[in-house]
Amino acid sequence: MILTVTPNPALDVTYTVPGFRPHTSHRVTEAAAQAGGKGVNVARVLTALGRPARCVLPLGGPTGDAVRADLAAAGLDHAEVPIGGDTRRTVTIADGTDATVLNEPGPALTPAEWDALLDETARHLPQAAVLVLSGSLPPGAPADGYGQLVTLGRRFDLPVVLDADGPALLAALPARPTVIKPNAAELTAATGLPDPRGAARVLLRRGAESVLASLGPAGLLAVDPHGTWRCAPPAPVPGNPTGAGDATVAALAAGLSGNAGWPAILPDAVALSAATVHHPRAGHFHTPTYHHLRATLTATRLDHTTSLTP
Repeated sequence: MILTVTPNPALDVTYTVPGFRPHTSHRVTEAAAQAGGKGVNVARVLTALGRPARCVLPLGGPTGDAVRADLAAAGLDHAEVPIGGDTRRTVTIADGTDATVLNEPGPALTPAEWDALLDETARHLPQAAVLVLSGSLPPGAPADGYGQLVTLGRRFDLPVVLDADGPALLAALPARPTVIKPNAAELTAATGLPDPRGAARVLLRRGAESVLASLGPAGLLAVDPHGTWRCAPPAPVPGNPTGAGDATVAALAAGLSGNAGWPAILPDAVALSAATVHHPRAGHFHTPTYHHLRATLTATRLDHTTSLTP
């Protein structure tokens, strides 16, 4: 079982608005709402792939009720930590080629609620093969909140995947997450370096055991102490990129659970990520796209002179 922890879950609302542009009125052609937050999306993708997954998440208020109902309706295994605040919402406006996302900050957790999240996570770790930690930390969480969760996973000798950015990521590095998954902009923000490989190596020195970086249309870059690997789709994929990174994490966690290496993980992650862009909602993927790309993609090991230009 792959255990995902989402400290700041949400009710994800997606509006489909062809030709969306700011500063004017639009008619929504489709509206949908579902349980969300990055770890929930990871679990949703894993479940669709037939991989056992369980979500741990804090929920509260009327929005938390809606998230809980959707988790049950979708058949997603989950463990809830009750909180006093109302769970947040996110709004995604998808125009057919890209998306605009509005993220609420989320309810503040009390120290007791944060401790309850740690306790609930620890309760499920003996049954887990991989621990996935995803998304923003909610207001009220300790600055090293992800570091505390990484330490818990390491105590159970589990691979720990961390998908976070900014101070939450940097504060967790001393706890030595197995893999971190920043995108190119997050790499630069964390290190001040525009070169993804150079930035990844800085984060290795700060404590990450490996880095899986999303380069957008240029695919994925994996860097660890033994080398650098890359895999990219044959062409940019139009659609809704919301949730593509979560699909990457799902493929990564599935690979780690089977002790796979980068040559197997990267093509699966790129194919699943691209197939998610082809679906209008996060946490879902277009199955024919996934199978087609998975059969054609390969990962390449890079030497230090290889350009990362797509």
